[in-house]
Amino acid sequence: MMTDGTGDEYVYDEASGEWISAAEANAKSEQDGAVEVRDAVGNILADGDQVTLIKDLTVKGAGQTLKRGTLIKSIRLTGDSQEIDCRFDGIKGLVLRAEFVRKR
Repeated sequence: MMTDGTGDEYVYDEASGEWISAAEANAKSEQDGAVEVRDAVGNILADGDQVTLIKDLTVKGAGQTLKRGTLIKSIRLTGDSQEIDCRFDGIKGLVLRAEFVRKR
């Protein structure tokens, strides 16, 4: 962080390689707060999307295996770039890794 003669604070932005005002840096970080979640092939996922499993997955604690091609309806994003929250018959609190699903 550096200041100029007027007392304004500047922060070095590594993405652009420039010094920007602290106010701009705060606005940019709030905008960047939205996590982008991508499926196995790179499609951007959003709340409410339907996804299909691309691999057989054993669900820990449920004693059940979800087969490849299983349709999962109405997913929810968790704020993590690789985890999605979803519901499936008989399994409460199912969290899947985005790398194992494909957007339908």
